[in-house]
Amino acid sequence: MVFGQVVVGPPGSGKTTYCNGMSQFLSLIGRKVAVINLDPANDSLPYECAVNIEDLVKLSDVMVEHSLGPNGGLVYCMDYLEKNIDWLEAKLEPLLKDHYLLFDFPGQVELFFLHSSAKNVIMKLINKLNLRLTAMHLIDAHLCSDPGKYISALLLSLSTMLHLELPHINVLSKIDLIESYGKLAFNLDFYTDVQDLSYLQHHLDQDPRSAKYRKLTKELCEVIENFSLVSFTTLDIQDKESVGNLVKLIDKCNGYIFTGIEASAVEFSKLAVGPVDWDYYRVAAVQEKYMKDDENIDDNE
Repeated sequence: MVFGQVVVGPPGSGKTTYCNGMSQFLSLIGRKVAVINLDPANDSLPYECAVNIEDLVKLSDVMVEHSLGPNGGLVYCMDYLEKNIDWLEAKLEPLLKDHYLLFDFPGQVELFFLHSSAKNVIMKLINKLNLRLTAMHLIDAHLCSDPGKYISALLLSLSTMLHLELPHINVLSKIDLIESYGKLAFNLDFYTDVQDLSYLQHHLDQDPRSAKYRKLTKELCEVIENFSLVSFTTLDIQDKESVGNLVKLIDKCNGYIFTGIEASAVEFSKLAVGPVDWDYYRVAAVQEKYMKDDENIDDNE
């Protein structure tokens, strides 16, 4: 049984940086890690990849040969990979014995909530190679500072969860930069736990661009709340404690914590339902570390 992560998210959300930092951290704690680059547009990799899709198909060649733009070229590359899944399976076979796998996917969001090729690739690998994978969906944390962008991120996260049908963790990446583009309207737990979105309506009404979409926005917020599936954890990839806390959650999500344990069904159940024991570090400590405290500012003044 092989464990790993499927790393997805919009362009600029930090997927490649995440794979680089996560592979280093896992190596430090004693796991053999293999990073699989499945992004044909990623031509400057900071990590050493065990498998590179560019050995099979190159985005630049596809764009020239078929007169496609970047988006169309990426869809073609994923379709081509699906049709040549045997190539990827053969490349992964030597790694299955003792490696933890990190799959670095393209940032084109349509691939993960609309097109089926990327999902089909993942499902074929899971079924053929007996993989236990968790989808890591990265969202840039600074989107929380803009109510409209935050709701868009929620919709994207929900759509991706429903489409991929994998154990899934939504991550607010670059949490150390969360207030770089403006101060948050609410405490961090409002955004991580996706609390009552009606409170965002007032802030949306302040933006003249969103005024005429008020009814649509309200309906979309109700869709998100009716599903009640989306929540976020936070990550500063340069902070070992932050990465370590996330690894605990991932290990519970994909079942890695059960490896090497010989116990009864009752003991497994106790382990499965037990708390991860880092709620404080998930929100309160993160806010204290990375967000300014208005009261402290006023006191200093």
